[in-house]
Amino acid sequence: MTAAAGRATTVLRALFALLTAVHLGALLVDATTVVHLTKPALMPVLAVWALARGGPWPLPAALLCGCGGDVLLQIGGETAFLAGMGCFAAGHLCYLALFARAGWRRTAPWAVAGYGAAWLGTVALLWPGLAAHLRLPVAGYSLLLTVMGLAALGAGAWTGLGGALFMLSDTLIAAGLADWPRPPVPQFWIMATYIAAQWLLVAGATREGAPRPASCAGTGARQSVTSVRPRRVGP
Repeated sequence: MTAAAGRATTVLRALFALLTAVHLGALLVDATTVVHLTKPALMPVLAVWALARGGPWPLPAALLCGCGGDVLLQIGGETAFLAGMGCFAAGHLCYLALFARAGWRRTAPWAVAGYGAAWLGTVALLWPGLAAHLRLPVAGYSLLLTVMGLAALGAGAWTGLGGALFMLSDTLIAAGLADWPRPPVPQFWIMATYIAAQWLLVAGATREGAPRPASCAGTGARQSVTSVRPRRVGP
């Protein structure tokens, strides 16, 4: 990495940290305008950071899909929620394009069994509390998320933790849909785990020796949730 690229990554990392602190602080004090302004900026900044670190194409693609999902969930309403979930699903497919090959080779059978049991148990518990028309979309999305989490686990410790935190963040959203009890200021915890998840996925994937998608191998280039207004912020 050149000196200029190093300075760029330092500035972008600092900007992302500042946006994260402002966004999470705004959630704690219910500063809705600040929340709505900072949320859509988070993932694009992280995407540029990923590129500055030489990350392959699935990283910025996944993060921009996440940005689309963030904006749609922030709008609120069932249609926007389902579209937002679709954006996040597309992001998980991007991560799978990066992690799957190396991830499956290194994923232990106990991890597959544990993640599978976690998915099945969570869906079974959530099912009675979900609106009928949301059950299958939520179950299908959560399965894709679980598969991504498994692949990320096999690809490395940082990416594995990122995948697990992404699963936790989305489980908190689903708990709101099913009217489960949640921690105080749930949007803070949803966003805190989500932001950390995305950062860890990128940081892990851009470390030296991290997996590359087949097309990049060898190139060296490297919001409040309510019954019908689920949001990943007060999104």
